[in-house]
Amino acid sequence: MKIAIPDNHGEVNQHFGQSTSFAIIEIDGDNRIACIDTVSAVGLQHMHEGLAEMLKKQGVGVVIVGGIGQGAIDGLESQGLKVLFGASGSVKDVAETFARGEFVSRRVACNHHGGYHHHHHG
Repeated sequence: MKIAIPDNHGEVNQHFGQSTSFAIIEIDGDNRIACIDTVSAVGLQHMHEGLAEMLKKQGVGVVIVGGIGQGAIDGLESQGLKVLFGASGSVKDVAETFARGEFVSRRVACNHHGGYHHHHHG
């Protein structure tokens, strides 16, 4: 199984849509990390379908994120990817926790894209 985690210098990037690289982690049949590759997502920031397609082409089945907006969730799920929420800290630690079956997904929605903050000037 392969999982993807937005990577910011070895730490989980808390802003999925701003991620410029992803750790692609292969987990073997013994629930251990077989390998970790980093793939560039430069130019795909905030392009939810593009990111989802790129991850799908890498063979990813599960994406583990910190914070993420609904548009990105929809884009990932439309490609058949499972999204787990609330990750923080070291990418390797999160991957190991997931491999052991101990990762607990905690939904933390990002609403900083301002859809409800309309200012009217008279």
